[in-house]
Amino acid sequence: MSSSARTAASKCKLSSLSTNPERPTSSNSHTSTKLSSFFTNQGSSNTAIPTSSNPKTSPKNPNPRVPIPTPLEKFLQTNCKSGNITLSEALDYFDHMIHMRPPPPMSSFNRLLGGLVKSKHYSHVFSFCNKLTASGLLPNLITLNILVNCLCNMNRVCDGFVVMGSMIRRGYRPTTVTFTCLVKGLCMENRIDEANRLFEKMIKFRCQPSVICYGTLINGLCRMGKTDVALKLHEEMNSGNGVRFRPNTVTFTSLIQGLCVEDRIDEATSLFEKMKKLQCHPSVITYGTLINGFCRTGKTDVALSLHEEMANENGGCGVDCKPNSVTYGIIIDRLCKDGMIDKATDLFLEMKNRGIFPDVVVYSILIHGLYYNEKWEAGKALLHEMIDSGIQPDLVTFNVLIGALCRRGNVKDSRDLLKLMIRRGMKPNIFTYNTLMDGLCLVGNLNEARELFHSISTRGCEPGAISYSVLINGYCKYRKIQEAINLYEEMIFKGVKPTVITYNALLTGLFQMGKVQDAQKLFDEMHTQNVLPDSATYLILLDGLCKHDCKPEAMDIFHSLENSNFKFSVEIFNCLMDGFCKSGKLEIAWDLFHKMSSKGLLPNVITYSIMIHGLCIEGQLEKANGLLLEMEGKGCLPNVITYNTLMRGFCLNDDSTKVVELLHKMSERNLSPDDSTVSIVIDLLSNDEKLSKCLDLLPTFPATSQLRMP
Repeated sequence: MSSSARTAASKCKLSSLSTNPERPTSSNSHTSTKLSSFFTNQGSSNTAIPTSSNPKTSPKNPNPRVPIPTPLEKFLQTNCKSGNITLSEALDYFDHMIHMRPPPPMSSFNRLLGGLVKSKHYSHVFSFCNKLTASGLLPNLITLNILVNCLCNMNRVCDGFVVMGSMIRRGYRPTTVTFTCLVKGLCMENRIDEANRLFEKMIKFRCQPSVICYGTLINGLCRMGKTDVALKLHEEMNSGNGVRFRPNTVTFTSLIQGLCVEDRIDEATSLFEKMKKLQCHPSVITYGTLINGFCRTGKTDVALSLHEEMANENGGCGVDCKPNSVTYGIIIDRLCKDGMIDKATDLFLEMKNRGIFPDVVVYSILIHGLYYNEKWEAGKALLHEMIDSGIQPDLVTFNVLIGALCRRGNVKDSRDLLKLMIRRGMKPNIFTYNTLMDGLCLVGNLNEARELFHSISTRGCEPGAISYSVLINGYCKYRKIQEAINLYEEMIFKGVKPTVITYNALLTGLFQMGKVQDAQKLFDEMHTQNVLPDSATYLILLDGLCKHDCKPEAMDIFHSLENSNFKFSVEIFNCLMDGFCKSGKLEIAWDLFHKMSSKGLLPNVITYSIMIHGLCIEGQLEKANGLLLEMEGKGCLPNVITYNTLMRGFCLNDDSTKVVELLHKMSERNLSPDDSTVSIVIDLLSNDEKLSKCLDLLPTFPATSQLRMP
């Protein structure tokens, strides 16, 4: 056969594959036919387009004028667009594509690569691109943008910049997509200042940022605590810097979240209202973010109102904005923490009635709330309901339950839960053991706590600083200070660095035992271990020094803190004033009292009670009574201790009229008398010759039951 004949035969053979794939000329050509079917789109009614690997099952086209999509077209247009592809599918189609002659356009390859990105197969995009280049197909600008996006999603933004450099060398101009990917990559790596600078450089490249690019940078700024910068950028986005963008739900949500994290709830609420006025509908995430902000700042009633708005569609957001398990979980958690366990249970039932199934997180929250509020049976019943519903308790659930039981001193049930965990094949973590140790220490079972501490390493965990601190704190509370010191020295020897909590526990124990010099030495040792004292440390130190008549040393530390711009607390002032009042140095206590305002602090009920007590000791009863009136005028309501302190002073001064007057004030404020109040009244009656007349003057207090506080 001549070469021309061979060529004609070859052409004929290829032609037959394209026009009539059901008639292969050989077994090899049968394979080629199947490959050809991915790229041919015949409109003729005489030609059957195969829809599977078996061409014989290909249906006829019922409408000759409407071409039947090939499997490849379906794959690229449907699966790749949604990201619903497997790696093996992508590999098969990709291999078919690069072996076709002529090859499909680069846009087809880009669709496939885009599908891989959506399904998060980032690393395989590189190998596919390498195969493209090896087969002689050069990637275009869109391909390179896909590559940049992959690198940024893999936290390889530096390599993303390398690809952008390659774009420029090839004569391409980076697009908005290129810059947006790189801005996102920098934000993901918390390089927010660089992201901001790159955003500004976009303009120099005559590249207008898109709403997605703005939103990406705003989200990054909010995550890094730069909400004010993000708000300014949002204003620029809305006012238009050449182009004005319509407000975006995602961008508003990012800003609201940033404001809520910074406890700027009023500003977040204003932005939320502005969002709705601009017809930018909040999403369930927007509502959830704001609800969480209200709950975190103790505004549970507002959170509940917002929840009702969602549930009843009063916000005009439609069915897509109904409460979900996350929003319910946030509010139930806050209600439990506020002690509103009945309301939390009602909300849990409402959730189920609305067809929203609680997950393990919501169940764990409510079970913990029930246990914490000593509703043991209800908590156990809910745990059984959870398991019966097919939701298995996870490690967090068990840790929450063990913690709640331990805080109530119910160590027996805590042990039983630990055994149940292990039986169910769940491995306790170090948090589990630390919690159980803390519970054992709480009930004074220090020996068992020590045994558990030593067994941790044999149970697949290693005791850390928290484990040591828990046991040290237990020893200190039960005045076993030497055992605590020994354990502290052991952790230093083993290379476990103590924390500020470790030192606070030891300092408390040493002062309780009157070991003032040892406490001061330990405080100095903190600096050696590079552990910075916190406000609690200084409170322990100053309180300990004052109680052991080391007030000059306490004041030296106080003045050194003043010189270092230390942020004082009310408690630090209270402990110093209490020390000086009890030692008869009222003038110094008054100086400290007046100095509080210069530190931005307001006296609380304890502060006033301390100063009233100091004045009573000095016999300055009228001044003490004046201070009581002052605190009431400033909105600081006296408690039963404040009244008892002042009444005791008047009682010692045989001023029964003032005592009765203060008792009436207590009654008006619905303050229930305690044992100390009763003792004062008995002393008053025993010293008054006109007993019956004095009894008639006493107010009537409502009968109250002794409440057990959590």
